[in-house]
Amino acid sequence: MHNRRPRFNCGRRNPTTKCPLDPRLACNLNWRLSFRQREPVQIRAFGGRLDRSFGVPLGVSGVRRAIISDIHSNLEGLQAVLADIASVGVDEIYCLGDVIGYGPNPCECIDVIMRCNACILGNHDQGALFDPEGFNAGAERAIFWTREQLEAPTGDPEVRAKRWTFLAELPRAKRENGLLFVHGSPRNPLNEYVYPEDIYNQRKIDKIFALVERCSFQGHTHVPGVFTQNGNFFRPDELGYRYRLSDMKAMVNVGSVGQPRDGDPRSCYVILEDDLVTYRRVEYPLDKTIEKIYNTQDLDNFLGDRLREGR
Repeated sequence: MHNRRPRFNCGRRNPTTKCPLDPRLACNLNWRLSFRQREPVQIRAFGGRLDRSFGVPLGVSGVRRAIISDIHSNLEGLQAVLADIASVGVDEIYCLGDVIGYGPNPCECIDVIMRCNACILGNHDQGALFDPEGFNAGAERAIFWTREQLEAPTGDPEVRAKRWTFLAELPRAKRENGLLFVHGSPRNPLNEYVYPEDIYNQRKIDKIFALVERCSFQGHTHVPGVFTQNGNFFRPDELGYRYRLSDMKAMVNVGSVGQPRDGDPRSCYVILEDDLVTYRRVEYPLDKTIEKIYNTQDLDNFLGDRLREGR
């Protein structure tokens, strides 16, 4: 279903600043950024000084927001994306869910994502909290293994409890200033897939867009691109990796950090600034992630193989 998507080429920058979420990443510039802060904050980077307020509505002022999704316990992919985010500079980071599932580092990924400004519940996140529904055999085994890692009686019990509390309190959707943030779709925020070929299902698309005020940002399919209300779907490369929001409603799939499925193994995310959506593709040491998966008995080798193929 996803094997007709070509590789993207957007030109990755090398990380040059400290990542606001992962202090372990190397840096050579002075980055000072306080998350969850409602007062205006100061960002010092590239030798200059710029004041930005987190209280400014989206699409109105120069707030730069990174929107990531579908990390799936891929720590190497997440770290590479955070380094790329730091290299371009953002004020906020939103995550659209599926922090865990499939991959080998669920605890570490939760610990990082907990520091995002907002995070939405994904179906794999819910699967760890409750019995997984609609999962194939490999995904089900992976989520049960993930649950075991979260329940393992090692380390600080307060940290374990904090991870579970984080997952349990994740909302299914977030609305602000005409924008909707979900994991699946505006109609079914947790589980509904909206694939590129759904543009030929006019009834489905019409019903979903009826629930969109201006634009919906989502993930779940791991296939990046923009759906427009007039029945079109555009791959990021067809848009020059940029899309400007307009009066026409849109649904923006931001792609996947940890398990891309569009034929490009590089991690994918977007940056939203004012009305401009910019897609970013980021290489990461996927062989390291694949080796971890191969060495974990309860994670199918296929989950590693697909990372190399971007399927």
